[in-house]
Amino acid sequence: MTLDQARQRAERNFKREERAQDGRKAMIEYEAQAVATRKKTAHLKALRLAKEAQAQTDEPAAKQTKRRTETRRDKIAAL
Repeated sequence: MTLDQARQRAERNFKREERAQDGRKAMIEYEAQAVATRKKTAHLKALRLAKEAQAQTDEPAAKQTKRRTETRRDKIAAL
């Protein structure tokens, strides 16, 4: 084996190990984001459920009836 072949082999091994480390880092970041997303989702769900429970215990507000506006047909009929 020549010096050049040994250098090329060492470079290939180095690049292979570097890619493996990058993959591990990416996986750790991905898992951390997934944990954060699940935590955020659980928090928002708890807030939604609390809001729904509060809405059920409160009395419903009296509905305001909308005034019916005269339609064109009503105006013509009145003439």
